[in-house]
Amino acid sequence: QVQLVESGGGLVQAGGSLRLSCAASGSIFNINAMGWYRQAPGKQRELVATITSGGSTNYADSVKGRFTISRGNAKIMVYLQMNSLKPEDTAVYYCNAYWGPRGDLEVWGQGTLVTVSS
Repeated sequence: QVQLVESGGGLVQAGGSLRLSCAASGSIFNINAMGWYRQAPGKQRELVATITSGGSTNYADSVKGRFTISRGNAKIMVYLQMNSLKPEDTAVYYCNAYWGPRGDLEVWGQGTLVTVSS
């Protein structure tokens, strides 16, 4: 099993920055891709950014050029640096990972709230 714990959310003014962190524990040697998703009130959960074990990244169009995803610490940590934040970035941000011998088992963190005030 893999467990994910996010941290770093909070309240920030528009134009500001936040850095989210996600720590994986458990069967960490089996972790493949990791990513960040978000869910705003009344909306569906959506992809923000993903990163593979090889370092390839993918971003939602809405965050390209403002957010950066990275991995560290033997690939058991994933970060999301968020710059130039906008009120529409307000959401609960969830860490996600695929793990297992085939990399097809999915796990989610509990989420961390990011609120951007105008």
